[in-house]
Amino acid sequence: MFAQQITVKGTVKDTKGEPLIGVTVRIEGTTIGTITDMDGVFTLSNVPRDATLEISYVGMKTQRIPVNGRTAIDVVMEEETEMLEEVVVVGYGTQKKSDITGSVTSVPKDRFSKLPVTNVLQAIQGVAAGINITQSSSIPGDAPSVMVRGRNSINASSEPYIVVDGVPLSKTDGSLNDINPNDIESMEILKDASATAIYGTNGANGVILITTKRGSTGKPVIRYNGYGGVEGMAHVLEPGSPEQVLERYAEYARIQGASLYQGGPIRYEYEAENYANGKTVDWIDLVTQTGNIQDHNLSISGGRENVKYYVSGDFMNEKGIVKGYNYKRYSIRTNIDMNPTDYLTIGTNSYIVSHNRDGGRANLLNAEAMSPYARVYEEDGSLTHYPMYSETLWANPLLSTTLDPERRQFNISVNGYGEVNFGNIWSPLSGLQYKLNAGYTYIPWRTNEYEGKSVYNMTGWGKIFNRETQTWTLENILTYNKDFDVHHFDFTGLYAASRKHYQESTSEGSIFPNDDLEWGNLGAAATHKVGSYADLYTSLSQMGRINYSYDSRYLFTFTVRRDGSSVFGINNKYGIFPSVALGWNMSREKFMEPMVNVLNNLKIRLSYGKSGNEAIGVYQSLTKMSTSALAMGKASHTTLKTQASMGNNDLSWETTTGFNGGIDFGFLNNRVNGTIDFYKTNTSDLLLKRSLPQITGYQNVWANMGKTSNTGVEVTVNSKNIVTKDFTWSMGIVFSWNKNKIIDLYGDGKDDIGNRWFIGHPIGVIYDYTMVGIWQEDEIAAGEHLNWDPVAQAGDVKLADISGPEGKSDGKIDDNDRSILGQTSPKWIGGLTNTFSYKDFSLSIFINTVQGLMRNNTTIGTASDEMGRRNGPAEIGFWTPENKSNRWRSLSNTSNRHGYGFPCDASYTRIKDITLSYNLPSVVIKNIGISGIQLYLSGRNLYTFTDWIGWDPEARYDPRGSGDWSTNYPVVRSYVLGVNVTF
Repeated sequence: MFAQQITVKGTVKDTKGEPLIGVTVRIEGTTIGTITDMDGVFTLSNVPRDATLEISYVGMKTQRIPVNGRTAIDVVMEEETEMLEEVVVVGYGTQKKSDITGSVTSVPKDRFSKLPVTNVLQAIQGVAAGINITQSSSIPGDAPSVMVRGRNSINASSEPYIVVDGVPLSKTDGSLNDINPNDIESMEILKDASATAIYGTNGANGVILITTKRGSTGKPVIRYNGYGGVEGMAHVLEPGSPEQVLERYAEYARIQGASLYQGGPIRYEYEAENYANGKTVDWIDLVTQTGNIQDHNLSISGGRENVKYYVSGDFMNEKGIVKGYNYKRYSIRTNIDMNPTDYLTIGTNSYIVSHNRDGGRANLLNAEAMSPYARVYEEDGSLTHYPMYSETLWANPLLSTTLDPERRQFNISVNGYGEVNFGNIWSPLSGLQYKLNAGYTYIPWRTNEYEGKSVYNMTGWGKIFNRETQTWTLENILTYNKDFDVHHFDFTGLYAASRKHYQESTSEGSIFPNDDLEWGNLGAAATHKVGSYADLYTSLSQMGRINYSYDSRYLFTFTVRRDGSSVFGINNKYGIFPSVALGWNMSREKFMEPMVNVLNNLKIRLSYGKSGNEAIGVYQSLTKMSTSALAMGKASHTTLKTQASMGNNDLSWETTTGFNGGIDFGFLNNRVNGTIDFYKTNTSDLLLKRSLPQITGYQNVWANMGKTSNTGVEVTVNSKNIVTKDFTWSMGIVFSWNKNKIIDLYGDGKDDIGNRWFIGHPIGVIYDYTMVGIWQEDEIAAGEHLNWDPVAQAGDVKLADISGPEGKSDGKIDDNDRSILGQTSPKWIGGLTNTFSYKDFSLSIFINTVQGLMRNNTTIGTASDEMGRRNGPAEIGFWTPENKSNRWRSLSNTSNRHGYGFPCDASYTRIKDITLSYNLPSVVIKNIGISGIQLYLSGRNLYTFTDWIGWDPEARYDPRGSGDWSTNYPVVRSYVLGVNVTF
């Protein structure tokens, strides 16, 4: 064996003949290697005669050179231009990254395969500049919300347009939950007017383009990606201890002058037994559990010259941390490309996804409210209906876990394309291509529910709800590409149409003879209720785009699109959206050559254009009527009556005009590279739902009025800080600052206080009083409140009286004392990724920060007026004559008589994820027919730094009786162990 090993010496230089210092030279598939010295010379011993050397250096193309028994090997390394030559999807086509004139962000691919996420947006939260992703609900299967470059609209949707493999996912009722992250090859986000104008009416809020994996020529490649792990609560809002609950009971009894149960110290009858026995219940622990998550993905890809394929199947299963919350997803994807002739390519991009969210769910808010002495079970083992009886406000949080509702959704998407290359038919037509995209999506949704005696519904109630969406899209795309010496020209033309049909039906029944069949026989109910609804949406579009470049230095793009939509008034169905963009690759100029070793990439981009927004529901421009029953002449008659909204035949597009200036840069052979963008947009003719006087007979009307503006800065910087033979440290930084404001509303220059819309301020603001403390007994006794807040009592919230002249007191607290305290969207967002690689190990640490936003804290807001009837968070105290808190109010139901919302800073910094991975050396696994094995351990939502009081500053938390209060859910912390295997 030793006779087969040799010593290899050599020199590594660049294309100018200069020696390269610190180049890594190693035996491929091993950790054996060395680096070049000051003269670019390397010496490597014990090299197998048939080995392959891998030579790598920052900013240079990696080379693999067979040794073939040689003892002297000299290497010339070329500059790495792959990053600039990389092809990026830009909508209805691709472009080299160096030729892009618009603002386009490509998402790092490694975020798709190593994180325990059910939705790809969860994986890119904080890593893409200008993209604000909020996971307000961590319920298994719930998708996060996403906003690109802030909010332009007031009433209309600000969600971006999503396109998968050229076929729209938006407007089909599908979501990114339908797309398995393992199937994604690339993800681009179009942000400025030039990049998004190609999508016209759909582009005002940005566009997300996803391309899934496809097959390639060669032997079949089988990949298995799987992980499994556990989940827990990222933060527990601890309820009050037994001692704190008794203190609250005693204080509330003092305030109300009420007696406690049998003289105290407990308040309710059903607390007596546990209190007497010294037994307590941890209700949060009772309704929660250690969750688990697993995902298994198997794919096979390959093909020959004329047929290529990619087929994948995926199973994802998540058992939630709150009992009863479950999510299962099954998906199959098939991507096929065929070349029947040398001029024709046809293919499919089809998938089927099944979502299952069955199960009765525990109520976290009810658990938080329960007394630790409350009764869980009756003597027969059944759940107690009201654990704190005689208090009947709070039901047992486990009651709904006895139910078994079905929540099922499917997405069946069948998409195909055909592409003709006319140049292969007749050579003078070289560069001319025609592509037909056709997509059909069918999304059925079913919910079945039944409530019976297990939840103390003694007569029974059942419901079946079915809905479905059928959408088809047809696109005709003509492209022409031509190069004339240093001139490049390409044209894209589009003619497209789409149609979406939606329908739903509901059947309800109540008063059943028994609970045996649940919803299986609604006809057995004594009373019935049925309903149905249907609507239709259509659109028609034409688009043209011209790209021109001179010597890849001077770039020009012009786009115009015309869209027609059925949602608008009969007088304004169509809109036209043009844009223009310029680019200058300054680093390719002659005068930049002396700086090429330092500044190797510098491009300046400018764009200006217009895009539209139609993000309102169908039939909003019509005056609609509904039916009702009316008794006349001893008989029931069906009558018609107008609905709340008046029609508007002139209703048209919300239009956004935007400017973007950007710089792309790369230093030290792209060892440091990044992008800086500045943008400013103005949105006019807002789709605004305006209130109408009652004398009109209508409550509101959709109209085009009002203006907003949006300004922002985005910075992305990537660097390789340390690169040695065995160790690499790379870093990525993203920063996004955004400010939107209302310019005008109704043309009269006035604010709309009722809707919290203020000219010159952001669209979403906190408009409230300013809390300056708690009224104390000595202040009330001294009469300080009489010329401030005459109705105040000791323990009440003390609010600033600022409505007098020059912001001074006028002797009373009223609506005029409210002011704008903050905004509900973040002022800036940042992300920091550090990746450390040592030999075959890699450690990635990602930190996300969201700063400058404010939210009303409902946890604090409900902590007093209901605290006498419930438990409350341990960290929220209360005022008493003995504990003269100046932060927490008293337990009196009137201690917040002016309705203060308790707004708090919701900024946070989160250790979002840490991933440790290990690649098994190829010499270990190649003999068993495996080409790659990667093991990884990943943790998500590991720790949050914040001043917020509550479950989490990002999570939605609705108080009792409002919003989705029965499905409040904490933020989840996950730990998974995964493996990626390639055969």
